[in-house]
Amino acid sequence: MSSVPGVDHPVEQTEAEVRLAGTNIAVTARVEVVHEGVISVRPSAGDFAQDTVVKVGDPVEVFWRTDDGQRALPADVLEVQQGAVVRWRLAVTGVAEHSQRRAAVRGRVSFPVEARLGNVELTGTTIDISEAGTRAEFEGFGLAPDAGTTLALSIAFEDGPVNTTAEVIRLQARGARWVLSIRFLDIAEKEQDRIRRRVFQALREERARLAD
Repeated sequence: MSSVPGVDHPVEQTEAEVRLAGTNIAVTARVEVVHEGVISVRPSAGDFAQDTVVKVGDPVEVFWRTDDGQRALPADVLEVQQGAVVRWRLAVTGVAEHSQRRAAVRGRVSFPVEARLGNVELTGTTIDISEAGTRAEFEGFGLAPDAGTTLALSIAFEDGPVNTTAEVIRLQARGARWVLSIRFLDIAEKEQDRIRRRVFQALREERARLAD
């Protein structure tokens, strides 16, 4: 394994994403040590770190951000350490490459959502969501918002609303309904954690359904 940090492998003490190969199940983790083809990571939250997520022998992909985008590295799960501190040891199985994959994990979860644009309030339902943004379908009303329009967003999660300012990325008109792709702005870290937990729950449920 090459020893160029950030190019051939993630830099120690930075964030990376570990995705179970062939699925949308991914976990944000802290890269602790990279040594002789083995990457030791610490999953970001206990909710994501149970041994039902990965097991020894599972193929995974490790993603990290760089100045010019994102890179990915294939690996196999070498060891899963449980206890007060959870760590995964990953054995690198290939070379790092530039990746176009979406950095944030997105899950198909339907929640009521309200968006306020000035004096206009739109109501709708999320189609999918990640900690970075959402795609939602609204009842169209008034002038359609242009890309770059900011809005106040409230998404009704089961345990309370997620409130944030947001920006319209694109709009698709479906008759009298609008499908908005929305990027969150200045969202609190604790709210991002809530979204990741809920998305992970949805992906885990989807994986269980597919296994039946």
